[in-house]
Amino acid sequence: MYKGVRAIELNQRQEQIVQIVKSNGPITGEKIADRLNLTRATLRPDLAILTMAGYLDARPRVGYFYTGKSSTQLLSDSIKKMTIKESMAIPVVVEEDASVYEAICKMFLEDVGTLFVINKEGYLTGVCSRKDLLRAAIGGQSLKDTPVSINMSRMPNITVCLEEDLLIYAAKLLIDKQIDALPVVKKLKNNKMKVKGRITKTTITRAFVSLIEDE
Repeated sequence: MYKGVRAIELNQRQEQIVQIVKSNGPITGEKIADRLNLTRATLRPDLAILTMAGYLDARPRVGYFYTGKSSTQLLSDSIKKMTIKESMAIPVVVEEDASVYEAICKMFLEDVGTLFVINKEGYLTGVCSRKDLLRAAIGGQSLKDTPVSINMSRMPNITVCLEEDLLIYAAKLLIDKQIDALPVVKKLKNNKMKVKGRITKTTITRAFVSLIEDE
């Protein structure tokens, strides 16, 4: 689970520290403590919180600076740093020779809206969505005799992402492509791909909520 900066609610003393640094920075911790009639040791936890949260920046032998960022800006910065690897879920896959009936059952049991289709070697060959399976069902196909590969979207016409990609990039792909899920892949030789995870609207929402609540 991603651990990052959240929009914390500052107490009165922390608000005072921010204002002092904003008006007088760079300023040392000792001088801040003097202005508040406190010891440096008493002030240390507050300075640590404000620095880790991103309100202040500290430089050795110089002192504390005000970053000039609001809680909303700090939260936005944290979101922009989140990677797919930190938030991806376990992929739900089905082999391409599995029947449409088996795919429907797996989708229902795993409670997902998209299945990633692999071949015997475990390489990604396609993606099958609820719409694909519904199309097969209402099209009069024999669900137990028709392989899922007949109805899936095939490579290379599949949108994928990598573990090191930013989560906000995946979110934009889901919106732009109007799809429900992305396979997180590891690219190998000869354009082959191994599925490492999945990113969905739900996993992205969960990651953003987790960041805000700092769970």
